[in-house]
Amino acid sequence: MSEKSIAVLTSGGDAPGMNPAVRAVVRAGLAMGFGVKGVRRGYNGLLNGDVVDMNLRSVSDIIGRGGTVLYTARSPEFNTPEGVQKAAKACQEMGVVGVVVIGGDGSFRGARDLTAAGIPCIGIPGTIDNDIASSEYTIGFDTAMNTALEMIDRIRDTAESHDRCSVVEVMGRRCGDLALQVGVAVGATTILVPEVPWDFRRDIIGRMQFALKTGKHHFIIMVAEGVGGTEELAKHIEWTTDIETRATILGHVQRGGSPTLRDRVVASEMGYRAVKLLQEGHSNRVVVMQGGKIVDMDITEALEMKRPFNMELYRIAHEISI
Repeated sequence: MSEKSIAVLTSGGDAPGMNPAVRAVVRAGLAMGFGVKGVRRGYNGLLNGDVVDMNLRSVSDIIGRGGTVLYTARSPEFNTPEGVQKAAKACQEMGVVGVVVIGGDGSFRGARDLTAAGIPCIGIPGTIDNDIASSEYTIGFDTAMNTALEMIDRIRDTAESHDRCSVVEVMGRRCGDLALQVGVAVGATTILVPEVPWDFRRDIIGRMQFALKTGKHHFIIMVAEGVGGTEELAKHIEWTTDIETRATILGHVQRGGSPTLRDRVVASEMGYRAVKLLQEGHSNRVVVMQGGKIVDMDITEALEMKRPFNMELYRIAHEISI
């Protein structure tokens, strides 16, 4: 075992691009003289000793694989003061002088607590939801968008063939970014997101009726996960308009698949930056993208930020997709 080691773990929901981030952390860590340990199944791995030594070949050919080779899980035990202390003790016993945590806000709160317990941590935003306020982009978002785009393009083919309305729900939890971006890309008649109040008659039926008068006979209604009620909404649309309407919830297919070029590159940059921060003696930081550049900031400050919503793009979408 090296005198000094760092550890890397993935926590919370999986996202395409986590593997490229793990690869970058491992190889950067080794290049900077650290031993590198892979913690499996998130913070549970620290609590249960599910930890493996990593080398250059441990991460060969994973850059194009979806999911996470380290597996991921949520850990109720770690979310207790006793659990955090147990994890910190495990790190000390393994000679781990820093941990890179790849995940979302919940994972970052864990990293902040572990840092307070004496183990320096650096966070990397990995979630398809793009819902981390401190970063304008999260690893996995681009792949999820492209997966949803491909699926909805296929749905539109059959909707057009049958003069049908398709109500499609995408993931995103309480963030409407995925629905907005994909909605623009597929030319959705209406995009429903949790950030913007909407009215059934005005924003759905009214827009459909206007489009019918211009000769359009098939429709895509995009619904963010945080809005929900997709199946009931489809029934209500069909009952109100007499247009055959189908609901499709894309679900976890959006989490899978080979990461796109953008996710691979951003994950690689962020992974390297995280290790560099540990090498320089920093802790309680999160690597983020701001203004298109990879930067870092204090985790506590990052967790207190409010997520902005792109109202300008939302307005544009509803002007050009009718």
